Amino acid sequence: MVRSLPSLNALRAFEAVARLGSIARAADELHVTPAAVSQLVRQLEDYLGVSLMQRGRRLVLSEQARAALPWLSRGFDHMHLAVEHMRPRREDSTLVVTVPPEFAARWLVQRLEDFSRQFPEIELRVQPTRRLVDFTSESVDVAIRFGSGEFPGLFSELLMPESIVLVATPELAATIGAPADLPGCTLLYDDAETWDPLFPDWQQWLAAQGVSAGEMLRIRHLGTVGLVIQAATSGLGVALMWRTLVLDELRRGSLVQLFGLEMPSGRAYHLVVPEPRLALAKVGAFRRWLRTQSDGG
Repeated sequence: MVRSLPSLNALRAFEAVARLGSIARAADELHVTPAAVSQLVRQLEDYLGVSLMQRGRRLVLSEQARAALPWLSRGFDHMHLAVEHMRPRREDSTLVVTVPPEFAARWLVQRLEDFSRQFPEIELRVQPTRRLVDFTSESVDVAIRFGSGEFPGLFSELLMPESIVLVATPELAATIGAPADLPGCTLLYDDAETWDPLFPDWQQWLAAQGVSAGEMLRIRHLGTVGLVIQAATSGLGVALMWRTLVLDELRRGSLVQLFGLEMPSGRAYHLVVPEPRLALAKVGAFRRWLRTQSDGG
């Protein structure tokens, strides 16, 4: 079958502009001048006989361009994978994974030795970041992302849901009879949680339990998840925390969950990967291994 297609360079230029929302950023990615990118996009528009975007202070894609972009991006991803399959086999043992920093430190790292035992031929490289990496332009194989599960143009698979719990040492927990006693306690809080606007502060959590804060709360603000958990395991107060990040402490018994209260977050951790890469053996191995780990929490 003979396929009638416009210039591949023109398609590539348009895809980069539409995805990045900027001719200048597309030029940087493609290592050409903005003028060259503009010329290629106009060449594509002339070929199609339609305007693909409105140019001005910001680019606005036409309805047809918005509909075509996911297919075009996936097409380039498929071509990239096809080229990789044609290369001599030499480096396929390295798997690059991006992970939210807190999840990497508090959940993934403790389990990596098991992955290495099961798959000694795969070199796993973990890149902790909250940034949504661009699979088409960055050397990343898969990502673990936190959110609602909507990742347009990418395959996503639920790993584990997340919820919010109260934790303290067993000794401190024994002195707290009910949520109404919490305003008299030292309350630990991770200031870094402000990156997620859905994470409640102590006032919001207490109000959701019908507890009036009354006088000023004694809140100890700490800058990282690790500091909050360390303070909690040292008996310095009660922590408001993502459940997944204290799973190991709960299992060991160094922390306990107070009152059996668990607030669903509506968020979860997901494995995210461009669909063509699901065929790679190293991605399949990591995906299967994650299932065995997340099934157990």
